[in-house]
Amino acid sequence: MLELIPGLPDNVVGMRAIGDVEDDDYEDVLVPEIEDRLSRHDKIRFLYVLGPEFEGYEADAMWEDAKLGMQTFTSYERIAIVTDSSLVRRSVKAFGWLMPGDVRVFAVDAQGAATTWIQE
Repeated sequence: MLELIPGLPDNVVGMRAIGDVEDDDYEDVLVPEIEDRLSRHDKIRFLYVLGPEFEGYEADAMWEDAKLGMQTFTSYERIAIVTDSSLVRRSVKAFGWLMPGDVRVFAVDAQGAATTWIQE
């Protein structure tokens, strides 16, 4: 599931992945939140926390992630991904340069630094 991280500035969407992330999580939580923020801001920032309680993505959720990325591709000023997953870290390092905004990966124990950076 995806859970909104409260207390961030209006131009920052913060999400925490818990357990398995399913396609409904994108449709019901993430997409409406991003659309709402983009209705008020030309560019937004995204903090995505994949902590120890994150177990993985269902196949349909990966498709929803790809669709969302294509639809909002130029809408991100900064993206901070918080994870200790070596697979996610390598994927971001390999493909993060394709994103038009600044993308950084932080370790789970550096979530505070990620939160600070995304708000600067």
